[in-house]
Amino acid sequence: MVMVRLSEEFLPAKAKEILNSRFGHDTLIALASIEDNIPYVRTVNSYYEDGCFYIITHALSNKMRQFGKNPHAAISGDWFTAHGRAINLGCFADANNRTIAQKLKKVFHQWLVNGHTDLSDPNTCILCIQLTDGILFSHGTRFYLKFPVATDTDIV
Repeated sequence: MVMVRLSEEFLPAKAKEILNSRFGHDTLIALASIEDNIPYVRTVNSYYEDGCFYIITHALSNKMRQFGKNPHAAISGDWFTAHGRAINLGCFADANNRTIAQKLKKVFHQWLVNGHTDLSDPNTCILCIQLTDGILFSHGTRFYLKFPVATDTDIV
């Protein structure tokens, strides 16, 4: 899990409240990767927390292959667009992912056990999009957001 403290300097309280309200639950977002200078976009279920979007996916998927070559990501959803860095947190069932995995099980409970996702598969992984910057719109207000970038020591 990526642990970065979002201070008021980086994220105004109102913007933090809006992000949590809009994305702090199972939310569909557009997720973009790039390969050979060609952008690829797909809709994914996601969960937002503290400057990161979390996605359950498969390690052998095209998006993970693309992010393995180029970690630059972009997301869009509900009047919010942002750039970020894709981080493969590893196997969903890994002990290091226990805290975020439990949250994701609760957040995605409506579809997680529908047969599409095998949480015991070692290739089922957690993708974290650590945001770097974004633009959030709400009721006529535009928030230009800068997020602190986690270092490798911030990933637990």
